[in-house]
Amino acid sequence: MTIGTLAVDVLAVEILAQEPTGPEFGKASPLGLAIVVVLLVATALLIWNMNKRLRKLPENFQPEHPEPDQAVDDGTLPGAVPGGAEEEKAGGTKATDPERPEPTKGS
Repeated sequence: MTIGTLAVDVLAVEILAQEPTGPEFGKASPLGLAIVVVLLVATALLIWNMNKRLRKLPENFQPEHPEPDQAVDDGTLPGAVPGGAEEEKAGGTKATDPERPEPTKGS
């Protein structure tokens, strides 16, 4: 322990050991109580509403017929889906991912 930390400890003990005095000590504002009560009521209402919403959720989120999502779930590529390559060769529309734009030249 250094002298600096010892001096800070002694000063902190002296300040904390003083009796609280002053004309405003012990007087709480009724506005503070009102704010605390409003916050407690708001918290209770939020908890009640969230519990009501959670009870409405289904037991599980597994689809009843997962066949349309099976290709995505298996991690297959868009060109590897059966019928996709023949459609492109026959002049059909190019199957691209709408979330991934085509790269542009010059940028």
